[in-house]
Amino acid sequence: MVQILRLIGGRILLSLLTLLLVSLIIFAAVEVLPGDVATRILGREATAGSLAALRAQLHLEDPAAVRYLRWLGGIVRGDFGLALTSARPISVILAPKLFNTLILALVAFLLYLPLAIIPALIQAIRRDRPIDHGLSVVTLVLLSTPDFLLATILLLIFVMTAGLLPSMSIVDETSTFTEYLRAIALPALTLAIVMAAYAVRMLRDNLIEVLDSEYVRMAELKGLSRRRVLLRHALPNALIPSLNITALNVGYVIGGVVVVEKVFSYPGLGSQLVNALQLLDYPLFEATVLIAAGFYIVANMLADIGSILLNPRLRSGQ
Repeated sequence: MVQILRLIGGRILLSLLTLLLVSLIIFAAVEVLPGDVATRILGREATAGSLAALRAQLHLEDPAAVRYLRWLGGIVRGDFGLALTSARPISVILAPKLFNTLILALVAFLLYLPLAIIPALIQAIRRDRPIDHGLSVVTLVLLSTPDFLLATILLLIFVMTAGLLPSMSIVDETSTFTEYLRAIALPALTLAIVMAAYAVRMLRDNLIEVLDSEYVRMAELKGLSRRRVLLRHALPNALIPSLNITALNVGYVIGGVVVVEKVFSYPGLGSQLVNALQLLDYPLFEATVLIAAGFYIVANMLADIGSILLNPRLRSGQ
């Protein structure tokens, strides 16, 4: 038990250090952009008075290290500062966007599980048969398809041809539950397919390896049904090596949905990131990137902890 807690504590500490390093990189990336920050925001035609006012607001006269520590201290307290474009608290701006992205991520993840597990099970059971080869071809095609193209294809099928779903995924606090589900159906399906395409091949190979293991053969010799052996013994053990890719997929959903959200006009973190960059709202941009990176790091940390708890070799520290 002590060994498990030590391993988990090490993963948590490493994640915190990684997040600290990411925050430093984000801050430094804005700092090293050519030109003065105030000039980049207001443009070359800005007056000296407006430039001086903005520099005072952003504390640009202070050393970069002082500004970074002040920014980091505010984040630790939950204060991301004010947006330059609206003078509103960044936390107030990002809260509904984050909520929308979390809902989208949850629905996409629920769709991702059957889309990844069912094809992998079929391929493992029917390996080297026509259905295995056919599903492998489909997976490779999906892996080679850019996100925006897949989103466009789904728009053509479900909107232009079938007319089942709206073309724009616009939601707000007045949207009903049904309207919310209809709005996020296509972006969630797009993300789920993209994630599943990466996971199916690995899960298939893991399942085949587990099915060929001695303890699975022993379970079959004891008279256990093929279905029980597959679902109770093979699948849980095959899922363990796939936790990391699942964590990467979860991180992708939270922080890498820029293209999908823009295609469907979904008001999430991805769209907010693009808007902040277009408006040169650097505090809002930095906060959005840091939140996305934080979810990515936390997803990987939870995958590592899950591996520790589920894998006997990791639990023993071997």
